[in-house]
Amino acid sequence: MTLVYIGLGSNLSNPKQQIINALEQLEHIENTQLVTVSSLYYSRPMGPQDQPDYMNAVAALNTSLSPLKLLNNLQAIENNAGRVRKDNRWGARILDLDILLFGQEVINTDRLIIPHYGLHLREFVVIPLAEIAPELQLPDGQSISLLARNIDINGLKVHSKLRD
Repeated sequence: MTLVYIGLGSNLSNPKQQIINALEQLEHIENTQLVTVSSLYYSRPMGPQDQPDYMNAVAALNTSLSPLKLLNNLQAIENNAGRVRKDNRWGARILDLDILLFGQEVINTDRLIIPHYGLHLREFVVIPLAEIAPELQLPDGQSISLLARNIDINGLKVHSKLRD
């Protein structure tokens, strides 16, 4: 089993419920167990600001799936939620599920980049990740806790705990 971290985000169609639904579906992926999930956070949108704020969380999973098989499952969950992929990279979306880390693997293909290419720059990823895995070291040796202490929080706010 490999410990994997997934970023969850939504800013359309009841974002909190979208994330709750996605977490329930993560629990049903074959050969995968949900380990823990961060608090839910409000964050400002990246890119165009004429869209609602996001809700974000990070979940930890144990899986025996390959990275691409896990990606296929995550994209199926997004599609089932009604996600429509557009050319607008930073636009509003019903659900966004990103593989942030897959163990200590480094992957760079046309379909998948791990660690997620923007992980260390995004407060809505770094802060929730540090919440659930404060001892985590990224594949390049960086400490997630140190990143969390030094990142600009850019208006990030805790909304609520998703689980106790």
